[in-house]
Amino acid sequence: MSGRVERGGPIPVELATRVKLVVFDVDGVLTDAGVYMGATASGEAVELKRFDIQDGLGMKFLEWAGLKVVLISGRVSAATELRAKELGMECHQNDAAQKLPVLREILAGEGLEWEEVAMLADDLPDMAIFRLVGLRAAVGNAVQAIADVAHWQASRTGGHGAAREFCDALLRARGDLEWVSKRYVDERSR
Repeated sequence: MSGRVERGGPIPVELATRVKLVVFDVDGVLTDAGVYMGATASGEAVELKRFDIQDGLGMKFLEWAGLKVVLISGRVSAATELRAKELGMECHQNDAAQKLPVLREILAGEGLEWEEVAMLADDLPDMAIFRLVGLRAAVGNAVQAIADVAHWQASRTGGHGAAREFCDALLRARGDLEWVSKRYVDERSR
């Protein structure tokens, strides 16, 4: 990819329709990259992260549309594990930021090719995967190296709706957004 893409614009249909697996980085993509550290009165470490609730719904929409969704983080965090569990999504954490071997194993297990993978990323720890996937998406505040090779970039920032914006754009490009949204509303209107 050369040059900048229009932020929040449409995802190319030819890229979107190939996608079978969607990978989300966590820190800086599903969170605002802030980590709140503290301790209880007894000295037990506590770590908190802020996740956007609308991002989670967008990721569930992807699953309802038949796409596999995986979270891959280069940082081990109990807060990330809790969020993945709440969403019922597969989550892989590696404190050495070795994301590529994890995704290679997932692809082999699922029988998928790189061009069938989309990723939403923000920073250099994502680059090893990002440069290989078929649909490269960046949050609005991604570092320049990620933004420069992205096929699509959100207008929103990480942890503040960028993931939902991406999910909606991907589903719209695939022709799935309307029926998935309708299903969600109908199931809650009974």
